Formats: sequence, C-alpha cells, structure tokens
Amino acid sequence: MYKLGIDLGGTKTEAILLDDSLNVLERKRVATPKENYSKIVDTISNLVSEISRDVSDFSVGVCTPGTISKQTGLIKNSNTQCLIGKPLKEDLEEKLHKKISIENDANCFVMAESKLGATKEFDFVFGVIMGTGVGGGIVINGKLHSGRTNIAGEWGHHMLYRNGNLCYCGKTGCVETYISGPALEKKWTLLTGQTKSMPEILSEINSDAGKKWKNEFLENFGFGLANVIDILDPDAIVLGGGLSNINFLYSEGKKSVYDKVFSDLVGTPILKNELGDSAGVYGAALLN
Repeated sequence: MYKLGIDLGGTKTEAILLDDSLNVLERKRVATPKENYSKIVDTISNLVSEISRDVSDFSVGVCTPGTISKQTGLIKNSNTQCLIGKPLKEDLEEKLHKKISIENDANCFVMAESKLGATKEFDFVFGVIMGTGVGGGIVINGKLHSGRTNIAGEWGHHMLYRNGNLCYCGKTGCVETYISGPALEKKWTLLTGQTKSMPEILSEINSDAGKKWKNEFLENFGFGLANVIDILDPDAIVLGGGLSNINFLYSEGKKSVYDKVFSDLVGTPILKNELGDSAGVYGAALLN
C-alpha cells in the first residue's frame, strides 16, 4: 500500500507519496493559509487529491502543530492558533472520505529520524524541535509513545523559571519562552536595543552582547535537556527545527547539558537531524 504524508507547517504545507519501499513518487509544497482554518482543510484535501491521482490504495498521515485531545477530539496546544478547538481529523476524514492518522510535528519528526535518519540505530529516541516553538517526541522500539493524554515529550512547556517569561499557553517560565527562535531574538533586543534576525545575531556572537546572549542560551538549553535525560534517560537525542543548524549546540551545548545531568556517567548522543525540514512529511507518511 502506498503511503501519503502531509506536513502542515506554519509557512508551508508539504505532501509526499511513498511506495512500499519508501521511494518518493510524488511531492509538492504550497503556502499555508495559517490564519484561516477552513482554507487549511481545503489545502490539505486538495494536496491529497493531487498527488494520489494515479493510485487507489493509500494511507494518509498528517503532521500538524498541536495534538488531538483524547477527551474532545479537538486540536489543542497548537501555535497555529486557528487550529485550536477545531475537529481537524473529523473534518479531513469527511472531506477525503478516508480514515487518516494525525500526530504533532515533533512526533512526526522523531518517527522519521528514527526510521530513516540520524537515530535509526537507536531503540529509545527523544526528538527535539527548536524553531518558532519548542517541542519534543518519543519513539521506543520503533513506536511513538504519545502518553495517556497525548502530551508525552512536550518539554517546551515544562518550567525553567518560576514566575518567568509569560508563554502563550498561559503559564510562565516555559522552556519555549527562553530557547525558541522568537524568544532568543527578543532576548537580543532586550540586551542591545536592536531588532535582529537569528542569522544576524549569530554573526555577532563574539561581541560582548553576543557572548552574554550565547551563555544564557547555553545555560537554558543545558537545564532543559538535562531535565529530559534525568527523567527519560533515552539512548539518543536528535535536534530538529531551524535552531538545530546552530553548530555550537553539538559541542558547547552538549557540554552544558552533560554538566547538569544527575549522573557521574553521561554519554547521551545529541545529534543533528539528517532529513532537514522534510522530516515532518516523511514522519506523517510513516504513521500508517
């Protein structure tokens, strides 16, 4: 049976069709109408119809920001906020006349990297998304561990600092409010009074302000992932999202994590992803 995956991203929506050997048969990307829920449903439906036009027997998996509440069946915890409280799975199944699987972007990312990418040699993998938001997912022996209420791996919303930065989730001190892309850019503005993009900030990393910014980033990254290792002790951690391209996370960042882990023996590999921004769409296709 063919496998069709959809990655609903903040800026782009991508579709992929794989054969039984996981070879790519069709692939297409379009812009995401991220402020309009009904247009998102139409965009996904149209992509499925387009790239499956020459096949009849196929499964559909969708990678989406946020998760489906086991209590209500509605999307929750999404940073694409027009999805929150919407019956995305139900609406897509009605539109497509087909059963589908939906998982959040971090779960799809770690599934893809565990099956096809950087962590395929490991049994117990924690996948990290660091970009516009901060998320995580868990794969154990090739299967997603979603948890009792579909929030397993959500390290971006555990508390780093009591009464810390306000998060969109309504709580304060969340990891996401310190080491996501927008949070790091905001920190630069607070330090320097200047508004700059991440590449511009990284180009000034050796300035006095850059060193202070970097040290705080490393400290928060270290505490955040050390907490994950203390609780889960995974075989490996794989980083994804735009910030995963920052090289010092795999040297100084890893040291910051190791320094904070509750063990005299720390060797958890912290690896860069191999599938880039295609991990989500591959992971969606692999859900079935």
